[in-house]
Amino acid sequence: MRHFKTISEFHEYRGLPRPNHPLFGIIDISTPMQMQEEEPVNMTMDFYSIAVKRMSNVKVKYGQQYLDFNEGIMSFMSPRQVFSIGINEETIETKRSGWVIYIHPDFLWNTPLAKVIKQYNFWDYSIREALFLSAKEETIINNIIENIIQEYHNNIDKFSKKIIITQIESLLTYAERFYNRQFITREKTNQQLVGKLAELLDQYFNTHELIAKGLPTVQYIADQLHLSPKYLSTLLSTVTGQSTQQYIHEKLIEVAKEKLSTTSLSVAEVSYQLGFKHAQSFNRLFKTKTNQSPLEFRASFNVN
Repeated sequence: MRHFKTISEFHEYRGLPRPNHPLFGIIDISTPMQMQEEEPVNMTMDFYSIAVKRMSNVKVKYGQQYLDFNEGIMSFMSPRQVFSIGINEETIETKRSGWVIYIHPDFLWNTPLAKVIKQYNFWDYSIREALFLSAKEETIINNIIENIIQEYHNNIDKFSKKIIITQIESLLTYAERFYNRQFITREKTNQQLVGKLAELLDQYFNTHELIAKGLPTVQYIADQLHLSPKYLSTLLSTVTGQSTQQYIHEKLIEVAKEKLSTTSLSVAEVSYQLGFKHAQSFNRLFKTKTNQSPLEFRASFNVN
């Protein structure tokens, strides 16, 4: 594992010129980079990374999966995310175009962006959940990057940081818009994922998993679907209007209603079968979701 505390350290590792600013860097990825003998190696950085890339014969590994960059895509990494870069040995030539922007959190100090940058969900998406840009979107993003590059190469003055920060804010806002478009335009794929989620929860709720392990966590569900928790939650919010946690609870309440209406199990027994250690927790959740206690639901259901 290689860890980079500074942007300058990473530039040196890749055989690149020192960045113009110690806390902010931008790289033209068509520039030849120095690859190490131990490549691919897992790496982490103490700074943010925004990449807009088109590359053939290059794959980025995230966890156990690889992402090809043959189309124009935009990806984001927050500090401390683990990644590695490797070359496909089957082909010698590598064609690359695009830019990578590195932003140290200290560069944002005392700016409005410092307070809100973590609110953009895509920092927590995995690399395989990158933003696929249309030609029009790619042009918009590249125009903003050109503005950043122009300012980056100017002589640093008291306005430089403010101008660059403004352009970064614009870049992030457009990325958020384009991600929203991606969720909408991939409706069929998203519906299929929601179907898989529903099937996964049905299987989980109809076995002894609930008693043994309790309610499934958002992380568990995301892992089963090979998605990051934030990406799954945003996808579900777009398709169903619910977060992952809310969706899990909704499915749980459906199972609870079925047990309360079709069996003679006590509320405590239903609670236990649904993975709750304490019946009071089940009662609170059920009433929050239905405006009725379990007993009130059962009584109303059994009215002749």
